[in-house]
Amino acid sequence: MAATEAPLVLENFIGGTFVPCKSYIDSYDPSTGEVYCKVPNSGKEEIEAAVEAARGAFPGWSSRSPQERARVLNQVADLLEQSLEELARAESRDQGKTVTLARTMDIPRSVQNFRFFASSSLHHTAECTHMDHVDCLHYTVRTPVGIGVPPGVVNIVFGTGPRVGEALVAHPEVPVISFTGSQPTAERITQLSAPHCKKLSLELGGKNPAVIFEDANLEECIPETVRSSFANQGEVCLCTSRIFVQKSIYREFLKRFVEATRKWKVGIPSDPSASMGALISKAHLEKVRSYIEKARAEGAQILCGEGVDKLNLPPRNQAGYFMLPTVITDIKDDSCCMKEEIFGPVTCVVPFDSEEEVIKRANNVKYGLAATVWSSNVGRIHRVAKKLQAGLVWTNCWLIRELNLPFGGMKSSGVGREGLKDSYDFFTEIKTITVKH
Repeated sequence: MAATEAPLVLENFIGGTFVPCKSYIDSYDPSTGEVYCKVPNSGKEEIEAAVEAARGAFPGWSSRSPQERARVLNQVADLLEQSLEELARAESRDQGKTVTLARTMDIPRSVQNFRFFASSSLHHTAECTHMDHVDCLHYTVRTPVGIGVPPGVVNIVFGTGPRVGEALVAHPEVPVISFTGSQPTAERITQLSAPHCKKLSLELGGKNPAVIFEDANLEECIPETVRSSFANQGEVCLCTSRIFVQKSIYREFLKRFVEATRKWKVGIPSDPSASMGALISKAHLEKVRSYIEKARAEGAQILCGEGVDKLNLPPRNQAGYFMLPTVITDIKDDSCCMKEEIFGPVTCVVPFDSEEEVIKRANNVKYGLAATVWSSNVGRIHRVAKKLQAGLVWTNCWLIRELNLPFGGMKSSGVGREGLKDSYDFFTEIKTITVKH
């Protein structure tokens, strides 16, 4: 945005129309630190309007045939594909990630999700049982909990968590809540929704381990672990932030991993050669940097990245929220950098001796979202994957998703699962009907 260009002003989308708001919040371009957008500062009034619009739209949409609803979802996917470049650049500007990542992952994944669920909605069956001795037939049907796409079905209300978020969560006519974010926010959501016995799907934080055994293929493991540590500036709940390496290969791994990390280019989001863009906000950048300082104060070594290497950026981007991918070692398991979710381009690399030891250490955090295991021993892979306390375990790979399968975490990483069957169960209510004949 040029210096003289007016900021973009967003509006809420309620009842199929765009609605202005009484007050707005500044939104900053992470790559420049400049205000580029005004976001509605909504509250109870806007939530009430959105709920009213949804209530009016629900009967018509929920009664549509699966074929009609599938057609609408596929149409949404078509529109996303047609606007891929525009949406990729908008996502990059808002979040700080590279345009390349948004173009190749975020928008295509959105398209894939809509097409997948459009297809799956056509193939669900119900359960049926007979009780001949009492002349009864039992069967089940699924009834929608929430709503879909014509005017009033999808409503978008912007604002802060304490204002608009609390108004939405506490509203008695919002029956289900699907939330992705931090554990403290999830605790507040749980408190507000409890009086109404709402259904919750909570996808929260992670402190995800990578366990690298001495028989791992380092040619594949190292570049993939760099990616799993620093993709999207480490601002992915599934990113690796604790790397456990078997002692016999620890020094070799560390040397090669740091070399590969230094090649992970930080640049402006529009640079097609950049591997990493800017972090989401100034406050978050300061938070991530504070963990580096804590590690340094504890006597840990910063092998590359923040405070060690120089970050080169164009003059216009000097005030942006950039930092280099950072590798920490010589750090204890009870350090905050090994216990708390940093959610930035920071990873810790530590050695281990035995299989039993590393499983215990990997599980010694409150989170249990994801893990990766690297080994050429199939038996070991199955043993370790079974014992790791994580909802998702990737072996010799990372972030390969199958939408049919459950997605979610254990312990403080969340409640519930997403995926074909799990999403179907969560977003519908099951009803048993008995007919005596």
